[in-house]
Amino acid sequence: MKDIKNSTAIAIGGFDGMHLGHQQLFSQLGENGTVVVIETGYANLTPNTERENFSEYPILYVELDTIRHLDGAGFIAFLQEKFPKLSKIVVGYDFHFGKDRKYSFDDLNTLFNGEVVVVQEVTHHGDSIHSHKIRAKLQIGDIKGANNFLGHNYTIRGKKVQGQGIGAKELVATINIESSGFLIPKEGVYATLTRIDDEEHYHPSVSFIGHRVTTDGSFAIESHILDGKVICERNAAISFVTFIRNNEKFDSLDELKKAIKKDIAVASRELKLLQL
Repeated sequence: MKDIKNSTAIAIGGFDGMHLGHQQLFSQLGENGTVVVIETGYANLTPNTERENFSEYPILYVELDTIRHLDGAGFIAFLQEKFPKLSKIVVGYDFHFGKDRKYSFDDLNTLFNGEVVVVQEVTHHGDSIHSHKIRAKLQIGDIKGANNFLGHNYTIRGKKVQGQGIGAKELVATINIESSGFLIPKEGVYATLTRIDDEEHYHPSVSFIGHRVTTDGSFAIESHILDGKVICERNAAISFVTFIRNNEKFDSLDELKKAIKKDIAVASRELKLLQL
């Protein structure tokens, strides 16, 4: 990774989601840039270092509590200490900083002896792109809408856990994960792509999120791989493509099995469309 002290340009923001609006800021950095993430504790689309999966630039993480007390001049001094060669600051139109968020990009222009680039609102089909809108879409199962705003498939990661034990015997084999820190989409069944352990590629899959209302009622995140048997030893990442159906209670395992067979057919068809 590049030595960030040599960076001449930085983009500052919360950057949860690393969505199309954020990418527009990054596009202004040039060759010698760094992304400065202000950690507020609310990131759940790309929590912690997940943002690094969507940036070609190095990232500096700054806890909000360590800088929230600074006045405008103090904030600029903090940045210049971190980046001695700083000559450009890139922010969004709604960026605020300093104590009580009282300073905006206008103050940056006054306080910073360098170039300040302000990226205006980014829209998709006339709708402004914001992280809170992406969260709202995920919570209602609008995966395609969320992905359109993100510019990539929404993905959660987690460690492998033991499932019920009836999947491979009575239904279909699944990989079960426990995921923390991520916003979990609406309960239901999804066409997905699943990456296992350290593999570089994703497998076509159908995934279930929700309470197992037909069996023991426990909450599960599980994925059935469509292109053959895959052994998961440690962790998996599930990338959401399409919402298939709501979580439903079935009268028997046979009825559930029939529904799963339909889910697999729908997921297979949706994922094949991606390859056309």
